[in-house]
Amino acid sequence: MYNTLITDLENGILTITINRPDKLNALNKTVIEELSNAIDEVINNPEIRSAIITGAGPKAFVAGADITEFLTLDAAGGKALAQKGQDMVFTKIENAPKPIVAAVNGFALGGGCELAMACHFRLASENAKFGQPEVNLGLIPGYGGTQRLVHLIGKGKAMELLMSAHMIDANEAKQLGLVNYVTTSETLLDHTKKILEIINSKAPLAVAACIKSVNAVFDETKNGYQTEIDAFGECFVTEDMKEGTTAFLEKRKAEFKGK
Repeated sequence: MYNTLITDLENGILTITINRPDKLNALNKTVIEELSNAIDEVINNPEIRSAIITGAGPKAFVAGADITEFLTLDAAGGKALAQKGQDMVFTKIENAPKPIVAAVNGFALGGGCELAMACHFRLASENAKFGQPEVNLGLIPGYGGTQRLVHLIGKGKAMELLMSAHMIDANEAKQLGLVNYVTTSETLLDHTKKILEIINSKAPLAVAACIKSVNAVFDETKNGYQTEIDAFGECFVTEDMKEGTTAFLEKRKAEFKGK
């Protein structure tokens, strides 16, 4: 189905593996287009409750964009490249109504760090490295890196990392709040799946409302508190809310259907 991705659906979790290990899983035009299609599948397939994005091989999650595609671009071409990538993949992941989590297994640099940050949260293996080295190329991040890095770790440290191109390891990433957990390489996917299995047992519409409300914090066009109030109210007309509250009162496990 895909040339640059491997997908595997198990227990409602779709694992999307970027499969260009000889290129350290670098993002090129094909990867962006195929990731866009894979995210559409996550959003639209009712059998999929959540997703993991990871990289093939022991070295890299995604070690940046494919620089060979940059050399022919002018200002308009560069702007179009960034806009297309953000619309097709990065913003789509961020606003997906189902949890999409990054399992970072090695280098997450440039577009790879941006891909991880677009996900709803991140886990990393001990050998993971994060960075935005674009200034080394006379560029800046184009897939939301200047925005999401500030949201996740704060302005001061984000400024330093963006301007110095300095890489940080998994433990520093955890201290800064960029990743939630650090695991061994061998246990990374299992740990990620265990968290998603817990989330998958909750009410899907409520999970989607959490994502929407949290994202409103960072959207200047929205009042986050109003988004939360509206979403809270909308939950009251769902079958899942009736089931969840009834199950709680009857001291039994809720059976959510996403309705």
